[in-house]
Amino acid sequence: MSLTALGLVLAAAVAHAAWNILAAKSSRSGVPFLLWGAVVSAIVWSAAIPFTGGVGSSGAWEFVRAVVVSGVLHVLYMLVLQRGYRAGDLSTVYATARGSGPVLTVVVSILLFGERPGLLSLGGVLLVVVGVTAFGLIGRSRSAAGTEFAGGQRQARFDPSIVFGLLTGVAIATYTLWDVSMVNGFGIAPVAFMVGTSAAEAVIFGGMMGAEGLRGLKPARRLRGELRANWRSLLAFGVLSPLSYVLVLTAATIAPLSLVAPMRETSVVLVGLYGVFRFRESNPVLRLAAAAVVVCGVALIGL
Repeated sequence: MSLTALGLVLAAAVAHAAWNILAAKSSRSGVPFLLWGAVVSAIVWSAAIPFTGGVGSSGAWEFVRAVVVSGVLHVLYMLVLQRGYRAGDLSTVYATARGSGPVLTVVVSILLFGERPGLLSLGGVLLVVVGVTAFGLIGRSRSAAGTEFAGGQRQARFDPSIVFGLLTGVAIATYTLWDVSMVNGFGIAPVAFMVGTSAAEAVIFGGMMGAEGLRGLKPARRLRGELRANWRSLLAFGVLSPLSYVLVLTAATIAPLSLVAPMRETSVVLVGLYGVFRFRESNPVLRLAAAAVVVCGVALIGL
């Protein structure tokens, strides 16, 4: 991987970690936050389109089709992820999703796109995936690990966290493969693509809020309250979240997707390390060891 691509993906990881840290608490409000986040993203970044290649060389139909499908895939990803968090342990869902998503992306990139990363790069991919997954699994409770105690006996039980984590990983791989193939295949400019996708997400989330209104849940009041309470987090989300993905899409135009996809997951480690040093989270030595594994993987990919 070239130094330019490596720098873009690592910068994307920093941006992704930053907006997750800033918006973690307020994002729990669900669809109202996601709707406002999509609206702010589209408005803020639309100003950059004339200075970043316009919409690119694609035709109008190709552009509309690409962003509509991407918007649907991103919304499905968000909904599956939230459903997983309600059904099981957060760390398990997140770790499984962020570990399985890059694996699926790498496999499909090799099989369908004919990418052939070298042995060093594949070794780096493996280390990144292992380190990211280990980071998320550190500190899980026994119940999250799939066991529970009944009458003093340990019994195996079904852990929905794993299932929803894998489904989220499939969603991550799907939207990543679609987005990169559209940007590379039709020459769509990454910034314009991200703005169009955000606009499509806003329409879908707006429809969901409208459906809540039909059930008498007063969505307008919820939206006003969300904007008043979390406008700072929404602004951070609207700037940094699209920035992180624009950098990833740009990197994917100059480097194989099979290397870019795992590298972007280093954001998980950055957020985790922030938790270790800021909030004194448990098992700091193990977390630092997992981070070291990821760093070694990044170094191999860079070579």
